[in-house]
Amino acid sequence: MSGFMVNDPSQQDSLSIHPSLLKKVSRQSVITIGIQALQEVGSDPICKVCIANGGSCCNSCRHLADGIGCQQRNTSCTAWLCGFLKFLLYETGLLREWNDFWDQVPGQGFREDFTPEVFFVEKSLHLPDIRNLSEALAADLQELARTHIAIGFILTLREKIDKNIDQLEYFEDDPKKQISLKRSIKMLSGPFYRFQKELHDYRQKLQNTK
Repeated sequence: MSGFMVNDPSQQDSLSIHPSLLKKVSRQSVITIGIQALQEVGSDPICKVCIANGGSCCNSCRHLADGIGCQQRNTSCTAWLCGFLKFLLYETGLLREWNDFWDQVPGQGFREDFTPEVFFVEKSLHLPDIRNLSEALAADLQELARTHIAIGFILTLREKIDKNIDQLEYFEDDPKKQISLKRSIKMLSGPFYRFQKELHDYRQKLQNTK
């Protein structure tokens, strides 16, 4: 790959500005990095709750095969987070790292990508093993699904959390709006008792290592 030529002008500009910081990566490698990172944070127990309640993020996708799963992984779907996974990374302070990594990856579309087979990135992605937190959140969600008989309760909650966290980034220069959104997220996540306990322990451990 030593003879690889950069054809994307934006990639050329980045290369000329930070030649010593950029790393050449493949499209497949960033997909693998993303999948492994999600496995590290423990996405699967959360996904199982959503799927069991009719909320698979892959519903109606042409690349999904019954009993097999995704037949054509891409950068866009790998980068995408549902409201619950976004909440998990938000509360643990890892959402910015996730977003910064995927912001470098060009050509993301809806359930498909036009990402070059090889391109350059500056930032890497290293998420810790926080499976105990994701399992606690999944247990809280399962309890909520059991105790709330309203159809689609869990999915509505997921979308509300997702919207509020997205708006946090959109209104990052508006302190009053930030306070309101954070209050809303705290209210929506109020029933996540197991998660809050694990989160408290997680933050305590982080403090002790500083």
